[in-house]
Amino acid sequence: MSALGPLIVGIDGLSLDAVSRERLQHPHVGGVILFARNVQSPAQLKALCAEIKALRDPPLLISVDQEGGRVQRLKTQFTPLPPLGLLGRWYSRFPDRALDLAYRHGRVMASEVLACGVDWSWAPVLDLNGVSEVIGDRAMSDDPDAVVALGQYYIAGMRDAGMVACAKHYPGHGSVKADTHTHQAVDDRPTEALWRDEAPFRALVNSVALVMMSHVVYPAVSGQPAGFSSTWIRSRLRDVLHFTGLVVSDDLDMVGAHVAGDLIGRLSAAFEAGCDLVLVCDPQSVDQVLTYGGAWPQPPPAAMAQLVGQAMLSWDEQMQVSEFRFWRQSLAQLAEESK
Repeated sequence: MSALGPLIVGIDGLSLDAVSRERLQHPHVGGVILFARNVQSPAQLKALCAEIKALRDPPLLISVDQEGGRVQRLKTQFTPLPPLGLLGRWYSRFPDRALDLAYRHGRVMASEVLACGVDWSWAPVLDLNGVSEVIGDRAMSDDPDAVVALGQYYIAGMRDAGMVACAKHYPGHGSVKADTHTHQAVDDRPTEALWRDEAPFRALVNSVALVMMSHVVYPAVSGQPAGFSSTWIRSRLRDVLHFTGLVVSDDLDMVGAHVAGDLIGRLSAAFEAGCDLVLVCDPQSVDQVLTYGGAWPQPPPAAMAQLVGQAMLSWDEQMQVSEFRFWRQSLAQLAEESK
């Protein structure tokens, strides 16, 4: 038995080919992030997850972005989920109903994902809704108190389904316009404004197993993107917020990460700053990353074991529960109305 490594990598195809099998058996790989390119149906996804988990002992971890709205990788036969921004709009008028909806959203999402063999979704977004178009209605609200309240219920829904939560994108991406997928981004505001954006993370950091860093630079605190900054990760997130879970970089192929150099330079910078895990979503980048000759951190095995999903019911069993079917229908209706 060998411990899982710090790389969470993307793969091609609906099943594993020889190249993917070889990559995933590398000791520095610890898990997989799936995308729409990897998913055809719940049955196919379940088979793919079983194939991935049969490769290693302990099994590789499997993740996906299933936020709802614009970011929902699993679609065919899965519940169409409304964007999280809908929760905030409801909260401003009907807070009790919005909290119930947040719980349903997290519970249904997690239950469906877990039933297929995926361990967790990279959720929830705790950014505040501001000027960022790439965040936008992925955020629950522009009000930190609303995000905290809704986030608590959403995370409770995930937990009750058997899934851990990931808070992203620390310390907050919503107040900078540039999209770090395609551009380098700088948030020039003073620390007081940054702490306001950080507020949901401060409140909920002990309720999540993972925190994903942003690729935004916040010069008032550090000259490096947050995911490459020991000031943000070690001094702030660890020492001030007392986060004890796993810290993960956002995708190293994103343009916002390029300030740290080439792919190997970004990997090294993330490790040196204190990231426990790094995301490399482009399968073509994985081989290059694996040539890194520096010190590879070893994520704590106990912390990695906590990420393993614990499905309460199979897909077919879920669909026999009338309340669950009602929740699915209500969420799908809201998703349609929010288009």
